Amino acid sequence: MSGKSTFAVIRACGPLWDRGRPMREQNGWNEHARFMDQLAADEFVILGGPVGEDDEILLIVEAESEIDVRQRFEADPWSASELLTVESVRQWTILLDSREVQDGHS
Repeated sequence: MSGKSTFAVIRACGPLWDRGRPMREQNGWNEHARFMDQLAADEFVILGGPVGEDDEILLIVEAESEIDVRQRFEADPWSASELLTVESVRQWTILLDSREVQDGHS
């Protein structure tokens, strides 16, 4: 993971989000889901999902820079169709991570 940092990304419903429909029934769901699955397969997105009342999505990503993060999400079909926007990208210093603790050793 050399050269990469961890970022907390908030994405929010864009102007064309249909608030009367669930997330999986929004236009272009299949294309968006394939895109996001690929980001996870590439180990770019580490964790992600809606928070609160589903108006925001929190994503934990590993990338070279904030510019890299923003560019990757610009390629999301839901970005182009204005269903989701990137609200914030913040570098995150992780001090505690239970995933790294195995067999009682860190």
